[in-house]
Amino acid sequence: MNGQVLLFISLLSLGSVFGQVSYSIPEEMAKGSLVGNIAQDLGLEIKRLISGKAKIYTRNSDEYIELNRERGVLLVKERIDREVLCTETALCALHFQIVLENPMEFYTVTVQITDINDNTPNFEKSEMKFKISESAITGAKFVLERAVDLDVGINDLQTYTLKPTDNFALKLHNNADGNKNVEMVLQKPLDREKQEQISLVLTAVDGGEPQMSGTMLIVITVLDANDNAPVFTQPTYKAAVTENSPKGTVVATVTAADADEGSNGKITYSITNTLDNVRKVFEVNEESGEISLIGNIDFERSRHFQIDLLASDEGGLTDSCKLIVDVQDVNDNHPEISIMSKSTVISEDAKLNTVVTMINIEDLDSGENGNVKCFINENVPFILKTSSNNFYSLVTDSDLDRERASEYNITVTCSDEGVPSLSSSVTLTLQISDVNDNAPVFERSSYEAYIVENNTPGLSIFTVKARDADWNQNARVSYILEDSSVNGVPVSSYVSVSADSGVIHAVRSFDYEQIKDFQFRVKVQDGGSPPLSSNVTVKLVIQDQNDNPPQVLYPVQTGGSLVAEMVPRSADVGYLVTKVVAVDVDSGQNAWLSYKLQKATDRALALFEVALQNGEIRTIRQVTDKDAVKQRLTVIVEDNGQPSRSATVIVNVAVADSFPEVLSEFTDFTHDKEYNDNLTFYLVLALAVVSFLFITCLVVIISVKIYRWRQSRVLYHSNLPVIPYYPPRYSDTLGTGTLQHVYNYEVCRTTDSRKSDCKFGRAGSQNVLIMDPSSTGTMQRIQSEKSILDEPDSPLEVS
Repeated sequence: MNGQVLLFISLLSLGSVFGQVSYSIPEEMAKGSLVGNIAQDLGLEIKRLISGKAKIYTRNSDEYIELNRERGVLLVKERIDREVLCTETALCALHFQIVLENPMEFYTVTVQITDINDNTPNFEKSEMKFKISESAITGAKFVLERAVDLDVGINDLQTYTLKPTDNFALKLHNNADGNKNVEMVLQKPLDREKQEQISLVLTAVDGGEPQMSGTMLIVITVLDANDNAPVFTQPTYKAAVTENSPKGTVVATVTAADADEGSNGKITYSITNTLDNVRKVFEVNEESGEISLIGNIDFERSRHFQIDLLASDEGGLTDSCKLIVDVQDVNDNHPEISIMSKSTVISEDAKLNTVVTMINIEDLDSGENGNVKCFINENVPFILKTSSNNFYSLVTDSDLDRERASEYNITVTCSDEGVPSLSSSVTLTLQISDVNDNAPVFERSSYEAYIVENNTPGLSIFTVKARDADWNQNARVSYILEDSSVNGVPVSSYVSVSADSGVIHAVRSFDYEQIKDFQFRVKVQDGGSPPLSSNVTVKLVIQDQNDNPPQVLYPVQTGGSLVAEMVPRSADVGYLVTKVVAVDVDSGQNAWLSYKLQKATDRALALFEVALQNGEIRTIRQVTDKDAVKQRLTVIVEDNGQPSRSATVIVNVAVADSFPEVLSEFTDFTHDKEYNDNLTFYLVLALAVVSFLFITCLVVIISVKIYRWRQSRVLYHSNLPVIPYYPPRYSDTLGTGTLQHVYNYEVCRTTDSRKSDCKFGRAGSQNVLIMDPSSTGTMQRIQSEKSILDEPDSPLEVS
């Protein structure tokens, strides 16, 4: 290796690095030989070559050089024969690129292949024969076949020698292309009678080390006199032919003249080119000198031809000329698009001018036919930028968004400027990888849900839904109940949220009367890294259920007192007796109350009615003498729920104009009832005492019984009258009932009475008569144990 390295690096605005390095090595190096330390020469680290997946890109399928990433060197992969690799050029070089990814970088490498002297000069024919007349004048020239040496430079053919030199001398002519025309010049007249045949040896010698040579035998037959040699009309002819011309196309016509007559004046044309491809492409008509095509002309393979022509007569005299044929290019090659390196996936957060693909364009035509321009389809966030000659970079031109487009099909079209224009295209498919750049979004800005009270714990209430525009793991959402409190209690003791489905469950059974609604927040979080989240406010409204019966506030029901409403017998129709007041702690229609009478005495059914909406009890007709003083009304208070719930209240009504009339009705009833109650009590007590003291106190009990019996007999036979006492116009300042006065009575009874006296107390409110059947016989406000008009059960019944 020459050890000569040329390095050129340029930094372009595309974000990728482009550089060029050149090496020079001789041909025929052994496989595995070192070409150069590419990492050192480019200033790259070994780990960068490995991480960037450095590789060699070449348009030629034959790769002579390989890259060893671990060592950072270029090695000979296959034996290089310069003469095979570069058949028509003296300068021979391998051109390829080294491409790295992440980020995209590429470097152009040129390896010059230098020649070694491994080829000998060679003649196409080993023997060449001439027929020369003995009358040939001194100075006559005879064109000899040239030798070909595939080497170049100093190793190429340098000179010729001709031996022996008795009659002929060697003359060399240098051509513009560097080749030498070899002519044999007659220096001494020939004498057929002395020597009929002459043998000469032409030797071709190169300048290499060691020097190599090739020989050709020249046999000359001496003929009788032929005075004039053929002469071409011009030494050099020029012609042009269009590539891809059909076979048989006449390229040019050469003409030679011979002053002799007869057979000595008949000229024959021939092509003397030896080792090149001229004879495979062109032929000459031996008689007319027309040169025509017999093969295919391709401008991209050979742009011009030099045809060596020979004109000879029958006497053996010759002349030579050359025909220069220029091949004209036609636009017959489409631009070739080669993908040097490409990324099939790019992240949606890629920065502007990120290199996606490197493209190499080549059009084998020349001039305008080889000028190529490339473009891509519109409406894609990418552009093509020219990075260097025939290289394009596909880079991002705007922000990418996978949610708008997850895939792009980018068509790269390249067209030349020929007429007609030829084009090629290639389609690149680019996937956009997802980045967690979208937070989950709930379907609604807020939620309001409803649940009926008395629900079962664990009941599914409703579902919150959120969507994430990202993909895969970044779009997987989970729901979280944010910490908060409701009336000082953690919200987690009220509701829970399913992390996967967003279903909200009730943790407890709700009571509308305790809490009517509350708010909480649900957060949704995606599975990206870092995760993104959003939240939403949920209002949960507890709906009322008819789970509470009406509660009667008035009239107040007690366990031991009798409350009665007073109605005078002179009351008009529509007279307001009282008003039942009730409430329902439920809400809505569950709290709408209606009132109706359940049952009453036969006369009461026709005497009273209760208002459906407000619970007012009024008379519906005039009171008659037939109407009982004591009236008992059962009022049902019912709500409007489904199913409805109700409560009952007993309203006692006293129909009377005077208080004594009321007293007589309610007193008998009270005394009888109390007597029965006391009798039961004493019997039980007596049985208990007797059982306990029977044996030890038998004598004492008998004595007490006799004593009590005698005392009771004395009282029984005394007939004392009952004298009522009526205080005149007695007025109680607190009495406000329908009676104008509230009276006090003192009653004295005979021994037949079970109580010695009764005292009547004042009334507590309007139209209310209160009696207390205690041993004192005093009527008080509603403080006694049990109403004398009550049933054995409580007067307030709940259904």
